[in-house]
Amino acid sequence: MQSEMRRSKPSKLNYARKFRVAPGITTGAILDYLEALDCPRALTVAILFRNGEHAQLAELKVDPLHYRKVAQFRDAYAATKFLSKYSGLKTGLDLDEVAMLKFEKFELQCKRTNRLFRCLARHPGYSGPAVWLHNAITRKIASVLGDVDVEVIYSAANWGPGATTLIKRRDASSTMKFQNEIGITRDLYGLLPDMLLSEVYPRWAQRLWEAGYPAFQIGNKVITVAKDATENRVIAIEPGLNCWFQLGIGSAIRRRLKRVGIDLHDQSRNQQLALYGSKTGRVATVDFSSASDSIAVEAVRELFVHAPEWFRLMDASRSQFGQQGSGWRLWEKFSSMGNGFTFPLQSLVFYAIAVCCVEYLGLGSESSLVSVYGDDVIIPVQALALFHTMSEFYGFTMNVKKTHHASPFRESCGSHYMGGHDVKPFFLKEELTDCLSVYRLANGVRRLSRRGSNGLFCDDRFRKLFLSLKESVPRVLRYAITDSLGDGGFIENFDEARPVRAGTRPKTLQVEGYFVQHLVTVAKATESGEIGLLLARLRDLSWRELSNKVALRGRTELRETRSLVHQWNDLGPWA
Repeated sequence: MQSEMRRSKPSKLNYARKFRVAPGITTGAILDYLEALDCPRALTVAILFRNGEHAQLAELKVDPLHYRKVAQFRDAYAATKFLSKYSGLKTGLDLDEVAMLKFEKFELQCKRTNRLFRCLARHPGYSGPAVWLHNAITRKIASVLGDVDVEVIYSAANWGPGATTLIKRRDASSTMKFQNEIGITRDLYGLLPDMLLSEVYPRWAQRLWEAGYPAFQIGNKVITVAKDATENRVIAIEPGLNCWFQLGIGSAIRRRLKRVGIDLHDQSRNQQLALYGSKTGRVATVDFSSASDSIAVEAVRELFVHAPEWFRLMDASRSQFGQQGSGWRLWEKFSSMGNGFTFPLQSLVFYAIAVCCVEYLGLGSESSLVSVYGDDVIIPVQALALFHTMSEFYGFTMNVKKTHHASPFRESCGSHYMGGHDVKPFFLKEELTDCLSVYRLANGVRRLSRRGSNGLFCDDRFRKLFLSLKESVPRVLRYAITDSLGDGGFIENFDEARPVRAGTRPKTLQVEGYFVQHLVTVAKATESGEIGLLLARLRDLSWRELSNKVALRGRTELRETRSLVHQWNDLGPWA
């Protein structure tokens, strides 16, 4: 597939930008979806939604053990999950308050864990198998990491996409951060001699001195972001230069994990093992509650007893203090969401625990079935109980409701399987407002309708809803596209879409395929001539040319793309 970006006629593109969905379309679509599923759970969800019992609706759960047939579970699961992340539910809950209460709960849990690990010999769980396992886990972590390679950390360090303590989210481009970011904690500053910084990043270091480096920050800042209908998620905004080096450390850990088969840039291994587990029952999919907020300082210190340089490096670059509301506090947790190395750190810890549990039980041949992606862990069922015990030993809380081993259902990294069949649900997250939101819902429903037939045809129960969503958009905006082009139009099969046959383009090359039009959102760029742009372009090797224009990321805007599709994925008929 090839594509070219072009501006459509102003009147048509402006029409797409200004179009707003009529009132009542979202509610009608929700009820039509539940009616199409036509199962007892869908009826329950519809009644609760109609009667405004949104708090009960958001708390609904589905147990795979209660279903004998895959089709019955798929429909019940789809009905239960459809509105679980919908922002339009009126639950009466203060989602920020719920998030903060949960955050405090796990901060208190980290405090208890720290107290236990300050004198490991007095830890009530440090006896029997835990003694052998703890020593094996600490050595496993050291063997995976090896010696600290400072050059890798310096070369792999990078900016994250979010805000920092000095730069707001709307200005959080790499250009702006290279230009203006000077925030750093005193602990990290003490680890980075000015001479070394000038030697490694000479051009940037010059800019840092000009901008007033260092601007000392006490620590990070806690905020909440949307998660689902029942609670928000707490994250921490880090000082900018701390985040730069945190991501470098995180990248170095990722590289070391990849050597032992754990690729944190690829979720497919977890997804494939989840499918395997749903067919055979040999592996369990494990999930944890607030794993990133459960990484206690003293537990990490003890886990890295054979890798002290790594601990020293992470400890210096993390934020030991944080601002919550108007006050500051010393964190009991080692790091949280928002820290650049939290994800690879917890992946490393869970990997070491899982592998050592498998080896302790004499299941060495099963170690190839261990896979970790953050707090999504896959482990042989025989080792699950021991893994649960050791995870609690280090202060983690297994989410029993999302840990699957007794039924044919498995869930990991966004993939959901029941007895080897794909039962991934579709989520409606926001009210329908513009044409793109209608496309997303209609296409999500259409993809869902294919799963029962393994992609051979679309379930006719959903046809009414798909057509009503299509008719809610003006005819001029009813772009027909293939499934490979995202959600910039309505997914159709070949006969419905009737794409335009490609001609000769360029004249010297015969092109075989079909052209289709669809809408996309693109970042609207602004111009800059500052040194930060040059540094950002030099850092990002994907840029083909250096220019002093079109660099700063701004708001997004709608564009029309004309794409050449070489192969058309026919969805098949409605049946």
